[in-house]
Amino acid sequence: MTQADRKRRGSGCCCRSTLNSKMVSWPVMTKMQAILQKEMVREFLAELMSTYVMMVFGLGAVAHMVVGDRFGSYLGVNLGFGFGVTMGVHLAGNVSGAHMNAALTFTNCALGRMAWKKFPVYVLGQFLGSFLAAATIYCLFYSAIINYSGGHLTVTGPTATANIFATYLPDHMTLWRGFLDEVLVTGMLQLCLFAITDKGNNPALQGTQALVIGFLILIIGVSLGMNTGYAINPSRDLPPRFFTFIAGWGVQVFRARDWWWVPVVAPPLGAYLGGVIYLVFIGSSMPQEPRVLVYEDNQMPVLPKTMAHSPKTSSLTPVSGSPDSKPSVQPVLPLSDSICLEHF
Repeated sequence: MTQADRKRRGSGCCCRSTLNSKMVSWPVMTKMQAILQKEMVREFLAELMSTYVMMVFGLGAVAHMVVGDRFGSYLGVNLGFGFGVTMGVHLAGNVSGAHMNAALTFTNCALGRMAWKKFPVYVLGQFLGSFLAAATIYCLFYSAIINYSGGHLTVTGPTATANIFATYLPDHMTLWRGFLDEVLVTGMLQLCLFAITDKGNNPALQGTQALVIGFLILIIGVSLGMNTGYAINPSRDLPPRFFTFIAGWGVQVFRARDWWWVPVVAPPLGAYLGGVIYLVFIGSSMPQEPRVLVYEDNQMPVLPKTMAHSPKTSSLTPVSGSPDSKPSVQPVLPLSDSICLEHF
């Protein structure tokens, strides 16, 4: 066999192997694309990524304040979490609603605005994103943490660094005062979120919701954050706390003043109460637009079919026109109607 024949044979083998690899890879890619197009998969990934972004910015700001000496401040922490939320809303707002908070997800399910079957999907995505963000911040600031703490990873004391990742109760607060504080602050969060996103009230302008929500987090931090560190989010507190448990801080992250369960239990309770208060005191008192009776030729007047509310559509309004060319309408007050709320 000549050298030219060997080259042609070798090139033929390469072409066949490449073709075979393409034939193998195409079905795999097709299956992956089919999986990623499923609604719950997309929502899971959206919650994971948005929570990851929020937590990286937020925890990074806390790290600057704790171990960064002159580089960080409490205001910087509030800005980090506030605009981290803004970026998260931009990232996943039109996919999953960008909850990034198990308390908000619980409230949406409890108030009937989201199916309960989605609750574990959302929460799992949030917890995984938050855990990965804690691992990212640990890797990025490892040298600074070791230098600041002298190599001793402690939960309390003058060189404590566990508070970079999770909240801990300060000395001036009791456990139950901290619990009530978390309930109240999370209730304020949910109350204002409903107001910001309620199309039937006075919502934020289209395209500004993410920024306004970020400012809401900033305002909560600078005005109500001192007592407990405003966890207001089980997804923000529990996964990073578990990360510190396995990363070297030990079981003390769960034993310190028995605080660990409060940021898990109190925020869902507060968010639910805040949502109910908004619906009862604000939502139920809003003026309702009248429905209409449509008179068609030689037919009895009938009410139009009730359609699901949509943020991009408005309710029916009276139509004026000639009886010969257009149907006449007569306003009829609705017996009852529900307010359409849009979660972020």
